[in-house]
Amino acid sequence: MERQKVGLIWIAIFSVALLAAPAMGAAVGAEDEVIAAYEQCSPSVVNITTLAYVYNWFSGNVQEEGTGSGFVYDTAGHILTNYHVIEGAVELIVTLADGREYAASVVGADASNDLAVLAINAGVDLPAPLPLADSDALRVGQTVLAIGSPYGLEQTLTTGVVSALGRVIESAEANQFIGEVIQTDAAINPGNSGGPLLDLQGRVVGINSQILSASGSSSGIGFAISSNTIRRVAPQLIAYGRYQHAWLGIETIDLNKNTTRILNQAGANLTVEEGVLVVALHTDSPARSAGVRAGSRQTRIGPYVIPLGGDVIVAIDGLPVESMADVTVYLEMETAVGDWVELAVVRDGAQTVIPVRLAARPSSS
Repeated sequence: MERQKVGLIWIAIFSVALLAAPAMGAAVGAEDEVIAAYEQCSPSVVNITTLAYVYNWFSGNVQEEGTGSGFVYDTAGHILTNYHVIEGAVELIVTLADGREYAASVVGADASNDLAVLAINAGVDLPAPLPLADSDALRVGQTVLAIGSPYGLEQTLTTGVVSALGRVIESAEANQFIGEVIQTDAAINPGNSGGPLLDLQGRVVGINSQILSASGSSSGIGFAISSNTIRRVAPQLIAYGRYQHAWLGIETIDLNKNTTRILNQAGANLTVEEGVLVVALHTDSPARSAGVRAGSRQTRIGPYVIPLGGDVIVAIDGLPVESMADVTVYLEMETAVGDWVELAVVRDGAQTVIPVRLAARPSSS
């Protein structure tokens, strides 16, 4: 009986091993994919050292050094990174994976999309450019890799998944927003900014830009600007040094139940609780030329003086508008300078549609 019992135990162990074997094989396969992607892409990821001057009340102008990441964008020596990595820098050094250093110059920058293109003269020693993926094809749960220089630790790899798609985050430029942002749980820390977020085929799906954290360190919620945004913006930065943003030229207040109630108590007579209230129009703006109406009756609400009586934009090209972020992201992602859009506005309680031809946003706006 004892011999029979032992035989049954060995059969059970063998059965468990057979069941576990496919899972172990899958894990080893996935690990090999990560290693292969890292070995393929890491030579093209660079460290960026910046030198800026910061005014100190006691010492005057003081040199301040910063670090970030970037990657080789094309064979002409262009390096892609975040705008906030190079903002205010008077000197830029790009360090390749093998330790070689090159002085870099800024070719073009766009604060609204937090993107910048640098140039180095590495000649034949330039690593291969990293290809861009189609970020519209990403799926939540897909494995992604981040390579960069967190805390100055060059060529660091972190892994995770796509946590969410289509996020909207605040831009490096005041009152601007970035759309179709990728959320990931791959660890992103200070110094990772500007580095690539990659798929397992070694293609760039995004450029790591921000984290959501109370401590300033990775909390498992990072954001990357999508590769399709890069595809749209980077060529203009290289060709013209700047990116032309489609522009309406309006100043607004976002409406919700609370703001509508407060404004109506001040005499606004609003008949909708969602949309954006136009309080001012820029001189020579497309919205002004098209006949959009701004507020003309000024009222004080607490410490603020607010013009009332303007149009409320409730939709753009048939898409509902709940905030100015909705308008900004739609203009950025779906339109170009010279396009026509239709604004559905509520004026004096009645809804009407106003066609507006978009202009280029002035560089100072």
